[in-house]
Amino acid sequence: MQAEVLLLQLAGDLAALPAASGVPGALRALAAAYTPGSPLPAAMAEACLLTRDDKMAMLALAWARERVRLVLEELLVRAPARGVLPGRADTRSWLILAACEAMALEPSSAVADRLRALLDLTGHPSDLA
Repeated sequence: MQAEVLLLQLAGDLAALPAASGVPGALRALAAAYTPGSPLPAAMAEACLLTRDDKMAMLALAWARERVRLVLEELLVRAPARGVLPGRADTRSWLILAACEAMALEPSSAVADRLRALLDLTGHPSDLA
């Protein structure tokens, strides 16, 4: 499935981010991946339709998504706690990933505003968004 491949590539890209870019770099990469018109949202929509009756394919897709979340969680654990986003790193990673996935349903023009909001919530400068 293309969605599974794209998610695993995204997880690898996040894991390979230099330590200096950390959470802001991950947020920017996630926002770019989930921007309307990018390959991942369309592949995810197609995969969701195709896996409805295939439990193994559904689990593979869910695991690939979880890899993205786990890498994001790891970045959050390594970074000093900042911002007003509540909870432990696992909760924050889930919220951030859900917010980025929701960007795929927004107009393309809204992505920069949503990224700025995520940067603000996580306590990172949004002037570079």
